[in-house]
Amino acid sequence: MTVEESPERLQKVLARSGVASRRASEDLIGAGRVTINGHLATLGDKVGAEDRIDLDGVPILRDPTLRHYLLHKPRNVVSTAKDPEGRPTVVDLVPSESRVFPVGRLDTDSEGLIVLTNDGDLTHRLTHPSFGVPKEYLAHVEGSPTRLALRRLREGVELDDGPTAPAEVSMPQESLLKLVIHEGRNRQVRRMCAAIGHPVIRLVRVRIGPISDKDLAAGAWRTLTMEEVRSLYAAATN
Repeated sequence: MTVEESPERLQKVLARSGVASRRASEDLIGAGRVTINGHLATLGDKVGAEDRIDLDGVPILRDPTLRHYLLHKPRNVVSTAKDPEGRPTVVDLVPSESRVFPVGRLDTDSEGLIVLTNDGDLTHRLTHPSFGVPKEYLAHVEGSPTRLALRRLREGVELDDGPTAPAEVSMPQESLLKLVIHEGRNRQVRRMCAAIGHPVIRLVRVRIGPISDKDLAAGAWRTLTMEEVRSLYAAATN
């Protein structure tokens, strides 16, 4: 038989979760920025383990078992937890004490940032198309796209599974495209570039929502900070 935890004052829970000091948490509550189970919180409220607490519409993470890793996936590593062909996976490259899964996928021959976590809520928010969290890529392509070709990417191109949504596109140097997309179709950037006649030679994802890290080397990982995790939730809240 287990003993249920007694409800605690809201500001104490906020402080323990790393949101702010107890005094600052009281100010957040007084400013109307905190809700409990969707209802506006007030000073003096108490919460139990099952209650959902949001600050500015973003959930407060209270589960100490949650893990959030940022990995720079190298080429020839698959974005799955297991591979029937025995190829190395992204899960092989991060700590194994907690079972985590990749959020979305990067092609085997593509590189760049990918989040691995056991946070099901965040995974849903980052992968469900209704949230449209932006992802930024650098694509080294064959040839040098014309202004007309770039405009096609910006307006949306026709693929075999339907037209793409407009992309943010620039060409910082010849044969190098910077693309920001809000969808997550299979090999989408590669197919978009092929559709305008400029197949991708190398593809690197450099940003997921607000998260980027130019110093993270291929094959390296780090733990996301609480502020970064909250920023990912915030990016997928609207």
